[in-house]
Amino acid sequence: MEDEAGSATEQAPAPQLRRRLGRADLRAVPEARRALRELLRTWGRPGRSEIAELLTSELVTNAVVHTDHDALLTATVGPRGLRVEVRDFVGRRPRLRVPNADDGTNGRGLFLVQSLADAWGVRVHGVGKAVWFELEAGVA
Repeated sequence: MEDEAGSATEQAPAPQLRRRLGRADLRAVPEARRALRELLRTWGRPGRSEIAELLTSELVTNAVVHTDHDALLTATVGPRGLRVEVRDFVGRRPRLRVPNADDGTNGRGLFLVQSLADAWGVRVHGVGKAVWFELEAGVA
């Protein structure tokens, strides 16, 4: 796109968070929450930010607990909202389980993601997969 003077105008890049998550490193969960909170400080959606932190915790926990590999967390804030993705390098797809009262708190992560996110899914890569969710900016 060019402005009136004929030079290219540059859009500011979307604010983004990228973090490598160490294999089986549960410290990555609170660190990811803290980093996401910092990224979302200017988003202006406090209730949505809390949901984003919770859902990010679930995806990060799944990656560090259920795989024996490193993973990559990416969160991007754009005009349409927030997209968070956790990519790991294990091809096994996660299973959505309906919580059972006898299971305690295990098995509820993807159910929470499905229930609270505006969209979510799993994208298969050549090596591994990415589990993602989106929260729209315009939803109160």
